[in-house]
This record gives sequence, C-alpha cells and structure tokens, in this order.
Amino acid sequence: MTMAKVYVTLKKGVLDPQGKAIQHSLESLGYREVNDVRLGKYMEIKLNDMPIKDAEKRVKEMCERLLANTVIEDYRFEIVE
Repeated sequence: MTMAKVYVTLKKGVLDPQGKAIQHSLESLGYREVNDVRLGKYMEIKLNDMPIKDAEKRVKEMCERLLANTVIEDYRFEIVE
C-alpha cells in the first residue's frame, strides 16, 4: 500500500491568529525563546498500489482541488511505500 503524507500551511504574509494565540500562551508559560508559531494541517492518505508518478499526480490534484486553499495556503507532500 502507498501512503501520502500531506502538509498544508498558511502562506507567508497571511495572518495566523491561532498561531499567535499559541505563541502568546507559550510565552506566558515561560517559553520566551518562541519567536513565532504557524499552525498547519497534516494528513495521511492511504492509496491503492500504483506507480509513484501516478500517486504524485493524484495527490497533487487532491491538494489543489480540496485539501488546500491555494489562495492562502501552501502544501507539500511525500509519497511513502
């Protein structure tokens, strides 16, 4: 079985209020070394066996059509067998 590990994050310059809230909470707990926090999504997608090139093409389509809002989010993925 093939698995895709997909990471979706906000693009640089897009405000991340949840990340800021986490950063402030960490600072209030004494973690003053934290400079910035950006929140994202991680997904594992199990795929039927197929050639790697086909899996990459299909996962790219999934990301662009549903998994990431490409206007404000970046994505990357890796295929693992």
